[in-house]
Amino acid sequence: MVIGVKFKKTSKIYYFDPMNVVYEAGEKVIVETTRGLEYGTVYYSNREIDESEYTLPLKPVIRKATEVDEAVYLVNKSKEANAYKICKQKIFDYHLDMKLIDVEYTFDNQKLLFYFTSEQRVDFRELVKELATIFKTRIELRQIGVRDETKSCGGIGICGRNLCCNTFLTDFHTVSIKMAKDQNLSLNPIKISGICGRLMCCLQYENEGYNESRKKLPEVSDIVETPEGEGEVISVNILREQVKVSIKKDKDIREIFTFKIGDITAKKKCAPCSKCKNNKIKAYDYDEKFEDWEKPKEKHKKNNYDKNK
Repeated sequence: MVIGVKFKKTSKIYYFDPMNVVYEAGEKVIVETTRGLEYGTVYYSNREIDESEYTLPLKPVIRKATEVDEAVYLVNKSKEANAYKICKQKIFDYHLDMKLIDVEYTFDNQKLLFYFTSEQRVDFRELVKELATIFKTRIELRQIGVRDETKSCGGIGICGRNLCCNTFLTDFHTVSIKMAKDQNLSLNPIKISGICGRLMCCLQYENEGYNESRKKLPEVSDIVETPEGEGEVISVNILREQVKVSIKKDKDIREIFTFKIGDITAKKKCAPCSKCKNNKIKAYDYDEKFEDWEKPKEKHKKNNYDKNK
């Protein structure tokens, strides 16, 4: 039995032991963490989850937050604003190549954390010494990535809505350029990159659906049988499950038709044999639907066979 707690609007969800007390979503609680006592908000009320979803041992919930705890939290927030100004000035004084992003006090004031970004390693030892002298507490500087910076600062995406990472995403998922290719998107970096300069997180949302649809469709340059005759696939529309096929109608005339996937029949590639002249000529078998068609493991290049043979 656990509850899920967030310490910031955009932070991950951490699980804690409720100690046989029922907590409702939205309540403020004081919990024990590796950094000491922390003030957080209940995101998930009491629920049972599998042990594989969290790290043992679970830290306990100390108590529900009181009015005094609320006051301490607000005081810490005001102190963080002042610490941000001081640290930013000191960074300028020491001529350090780093950008200060955020400042955070732990609830018990035992530690003060500064988050920054930098394109290279920074020697901030003298800065830490001076900050410790000013604030009379433990100082910790943490370097974060550009994605975390954007998540912390927020903004508006090209879709016109608030950034996903700043609203509902609790963690970053792997995003690759292959996802953009599979979705037939323009590979223009400006169009597929977010404010952070990295590939947009939303490329991952529909990737699984595109992969499932692609299994039903042929690939470009595959030969198919259609109601208009045999032709070559020149483009594929994954969302509509349609293909454009170029069909030779006369000696020098080719026409382009659009077909639904159910209206065409694939020509299945046969196993390589001696008749294929050392696999340089494509060979096909007929009467195979795409739904039952297993694509060959080895693809022959289009220019490696003679169409006239």
